[in-house]
Amino acid sequence: THRVLAYKTKAPAPPSGYDAGHMPALYNNNNGPRISRKAFRHIPQAPERILDAPDLMDDYYLNLLDWGSNNTVAIALGPVVYLWNASSGDIQQLMECKDEDEYVTSVSWASDGKHISVGTSGATVQIWDAERSKQVRNLQGHTARVGALAWNGHLLSSGGRDNIILNHDVRIREHRIATLAGHDQEVCGLKWSPSGNQLASGGNDNVLNVWDGPTPMGPTHRLTSHCAAVKAVAWCPFQSNLLASGGGTADRCIKFWNTHTGALLNSIDTGSQVCALQWNRHEREILSSHGFSQNQLCLWRYPTMTKVAEMTGHTSRVLHLAQSPDGMTVCSAAADETLRFWRCFGDAAEASRGSSKPTGNSNMLRSINIR
Repeated sequence: THRVLAYKTKAPAPPSGYDAGHMPALYNNNNGPRISRKAFRHIPQAPERILDAPDLMDDYYLNLLDWGSNNTVAIALGPVVYLWNASSGDIQQLMECKDEDEYVTSVSWASDGKHISVGTSGATVQIWDAERSKQVRNLQGHTARVGALAWNGHLLSSGGRDNIILNHDVRIREHRIATLAGHDQEVCGLKWSPSGNQLASGGNDNVLNVWDGPTPMGPTHRLTSHCAAVKAVAWCPFQSNLLASGGGTADRCIKFWNTHTGALLNSIDTGSQVCALQWNRHEREILSSHGFSQNQLCLWRYPTMTKVAEMTGHTSRVLHLAQSPDGMTVCSAAADETLRFWRCFGDAAEASRGSSKPTGNSNMLRSINIR
């Protein structure tokens, strides 16, 4: 090494009798209280629990997994919807399609944790009372399978292979209050913002639309930067106008949008198909799930998009993600016909303070068949 800065003459010596011994104490007194850095958060690389899920369909465009506020996981396996109680471990069959060739294409819990909507390949949307295992409504209007569902209070939005989105007011007999036509191919991603003011829809036409309110005349923003189907859509829990979207095999990108202006804020090439996204409610992080070739889950720090952790174990593409009610655990469902539970959003300190453990005994990896 060499000196890059040097003085030609030395600084003058202090006057005789000058005492500089008090200077460190003077500066230290102005430091104020020491701010302790947050302890490093351990992120487990292995799942807490694995459930076998036979006949889980390997179809990128469906949404077959959801975790309700009642701490119950709903999973569609072929023509059947099963409910797994994460607190007790109990499993029950909610419903089964009546027609031989019909299968379930989407599931979504209402916020009350009592009602669940089910979309089918027969173009119907059913609403079930989960506590009584009884169907309470059958909503018509689509002409093809319904692969995406999203609740907003008493409003239920459904997206289908007929390229349209229907908004249903489930309180009234004439339930269909709006038909949203903004896609040229199947609607496969659908999410209402936490405020309930905006709806994001993704389609197999590579388009991401943002709609304002329950009865819009057309999309407020039509976003066309993705190069493949947009299934993964997730609203940020700490910034109301921030939306994340993920693209399919030919795109591989996670993109971030300002939904007030329609501006693209950032785009990250993940290197593989983006199947699902979930924001961490406790940290500024986002989790993505992927397909070929590693079939991994990636945890990213926002907004730098530095990769915090990578979780592997699935042997086929990880099609679905759902988050526990306490926001600590994420369930992943993959084409390898397994569900895996990852405690990637929580930490040991929070767990020891008595937060719920939605996946049972976290110290023992248990594998059971969901049916």
